Amino acid sequence: MSPLTAPVPRPSLPETGSDGRRRRLTPIPPSHPAFRPAALAVLFTLVQLALVVPGSGLGWDESVYVSQVGGNAPPAFFSAPRARGISYLVAPVTFLTASTTAIRVYLALLSGAALFGALWIWRRILPVPVLTVAGGLFAGLWITLFYGPRVMPNLWCAFGALAAVGCFLHAVGKPRGHGQGRAALLGLGAAVGAVTLLRPADGFWLALPLLTAALLVPAWRRRPAVSLTLVAGPLLGAAPWIAEAHARYGGLTARLRRAGEIQGHLGWYMSVDDHVRALAGRTLCRPCDVPWDQPVTALWWFLLPVAVAAGIAVAFRAGRGAPAVLATVTALSLAAPYLFTVGYAAPRFLLPAYALLALPAAEALVHALTAVRPARRPLAVGLLTGLLVGHLAVQYAVLSKAVAHSRSTRAQFTGIATALHGVGVRPPCLVSGKEYVLVGYYAGCASRAVGGHDAAITPEGITGAARRMPVAVLVAAGAAPPAYARTWRAVRLPAAPGWDRYDAYVAPGTAP
Repeated sequence: MSPLTAPVPRPSLPETGSDGRRRRLTPIPPSHPAFRPAALAVLFTLVQLALVVPGSGLGWDESVYVSQVGGNAPPAFFSAPRARGISYLVAPVTFLTASTTAIRVYLALLSGAALFGALWIWRRILPVPVLTVAGGLFAGLWITLFYGPRVMPNLWCAFGALAAVGCFLHAVGKPRGHGQGRAALLGLGAAVGAVTLLRPADGFWLALPLLTAALLVPAWRRRPAVSLTLVAGPLLGAAPWIAEAHARYGGLTARLRRAGEIQGHLGWYMSVDDHVRALAGRTLCRPCDVPWDQPVTALWWFLLPVAVAAGIAVAFRAGRGAPAVLATVTALSLAAPYLFTVGYAAPRFLLPAYALLALPAAEALVHALTAVRPARRPLAVGLLTGLLVGHLAVQYAVLSKAVAHSRSTRAQFTGIATALHGVGVRPPCLVSGKEYVLVGYYAGCASRAVGGHDAAITPEGITGAARRMPVAVLVAAGAAPPAYARTWRAVRLPAAPGWDRYDAYVAPGTAP
């Protein structure tokens, strides 16, 4: 029987009895195939709620995305590379509250459900133990845990990529007209469309290997609906981005050109070493000229290709070679642009690739346990358990470092916002200068830059705004203000430990 069609028991659902009464919903028993992926998803959510959510503050990019749909401030400038998918995802919460904690809890719960859903799509393709181990490998990374409750698109692209490849395999493995095949097509279109809505480039690099496989593999070529879905899904997902390109940037080509400029002029770069150094907890390594002084944080990164290669070999012997190869090729397609065309690194960029590579890596780990003779199995279990505990300890240490920085961000900009409110810079207001996006968001003000990639206002525009509302311009402590603000009142702002100090120049007429 094909691994794409092997029957798997379905989870029990509430039913209506013959007497018309609804039967009580019973929990999933431990013997049910859904139990282990569901338990993993719950654990993933609980770790986020316990370790990542409490006290964390919104970062720069998050403030931009949240402000588009509510939050604590007017919409920040939305630059050419950005897409609005993640803003749509958090809109149900931001329309109701500006609470960062509420946003974090919502995303933590949603990411747990997404992890389970993305894994469960593969239940008729891979054995449940492989899926559970794959999910554990991915969910145990500090990057995955850190970005679970954050307003950033990359983890959601990872879930979408995992779902898309699974739906693709279901779609090409079902006969034409089969009900589950139609559902798989809808899921495939929704997944690639959602990834494109979140990050248009990722949607393209996700659809490309799947479309190539659909056209080149003879058994899959007989399903033209799959190819059409892989074209239509990304086009629908990119439609808002394309429409905005024509409305605000002078066309699609102009927006792509501007996006490339902001991202450092895309071209040929060898950024592999940058990504390795960033694994020490740097959420953005730009420029990534820091020393590689914590190699233990990247040990798993160097072992991953070995595990993937071994997993593919195991999968072929088990008759699951096609899923393993397709997941790996798609992962490489998603990773290659960030490794070789972008001149800086952020660990979150590779989350979609890690989600897919976890599948063949899990094949290797499960085989390493099950293929050992019973007499030696305790030794193998003990060895792998020790390695896993060491790996998780390193991931926890890096996660703690990243979360501590997020909490210090909240302390820094909450303190600055309070100080600005104390001198009269209260909504409606305008902030420009150093860290203008974060200061504006925390203070509840509009934020605009005079120069740089986000230039959206002129000095004359700022002085004009100062006649209508409170305006503050931030500079490094002791630095001279811009010419238009030299006569404005100087205010020394507080700083959290480890942060630079700033001065605010407040426009005349702003009363405390």
